[in-house]
Amino acid sequence: MVDIAMIEAARTRLGGRARRTPLLSSPFLDEIAGRRLFVKAECLQHSGSFKFRGGWSAVSALEPTVRARGVIAFSSGNHAQGVALAAKLHGVPAVIIMPTDAPKLKIANTRAFGAEVVLYDRVKEDRDEIGARISKERGLTLIKPFDEPQVIAGQGTTGLEIAEQAAEEGIEAASVLVPCGGGGLTSGIALALESRAPRFKVHPCEPQDFDDTARSLASGKIERNAALQGSICDAIITPQPGNITYPILKRLCGPGLVVTDEEVQKAMALAFTRLKIVVEPGGAVALAAALFHGKDIGGDTAIAITSGGNVDQDVFEAALNRH
Repeated sequence: MVDIAMIEAARTRLGGRARRTPLLSSPFLDEIAGRRLFVKAECLQHSGSFKFRGGWSAVSALEPTVRARGVIAFSSGNHAQGVALAAKLHGVPAVIIMPTDAPKLKIANTRAFGAEVVLYDRVKEDRDEIGARISKERGLTLIKPFDEPQVIAGQGTTGLEIAEQAAEEGIEAASVLVPCGGGGLTSGIALALESRAPRFKVHPCEPQDFDDTARSLASGKIERNAALQGSICDAIITPQPGNITYPILKRLCGPGLVVTDEEVQKAMALAFTRLKIVVEPGGAVALAAALFHGKDIGGDTAIAITSGGNVDQDVFEAALNRH
């Protein structure tokens, strides 16, 4: 359902709206990782994460009369902000369904972009049911956070940039580590690199106890997480891989990598001290994997995506104070 032509079309529609985020490096991080390590800093993207790419791609692909009625999305924060900003820039209304335990910064930012925020209890309530009901009542178009072809295509533009930037650096082969929730970013990057840099191997990265994608790739069938709470990596905790994303991940990705919350905090601190970037916990899992699980990937070069930087001050300070 998603191919390189869709990703290229999404890039055309983005038309300079998305930032070409930098590919950063540090000899200090190379030493820890035991190989050349580059960091694709999507935490510097509009709205503070890669999700702006998919949000803009999906909103811009709607037929104008449908788009004018407005959009609805559910998210713990980054997809919320990406869709809210895309809707604002298109001049259309947006309703965002967010869990009550989402980071306060993400809720505040989503409202600041002009979206109506509807809060729900992620343990007791069903966000899909809430979204379907409001969508039907108001005639809004639902934009799913990862299992949506145009969202995947938008996230795939990150992979096009990685291929181009790697070529500029003379990188011919690499392990590409991606923070993975439902798999939209991971599958989009994998599809882009399959076409533009086929010697690059993508690995999804997840927090311990919420490694549904790693387990699914190992078993050959979709596996679910037993819980939806219990990690600082709120941005990438999902019930299971998507029905659209999983076949792409299964076909194109290497084994998944799993990191602890402690390793995530270390990666956040190192990203700040060595690269001068702010990375949220979920956005730091790929960097943590590159730094502390190098034995699980091959080759002498790794590229880790820091997918978001929308972190509450107390959470960020805790990581810096601890490490």
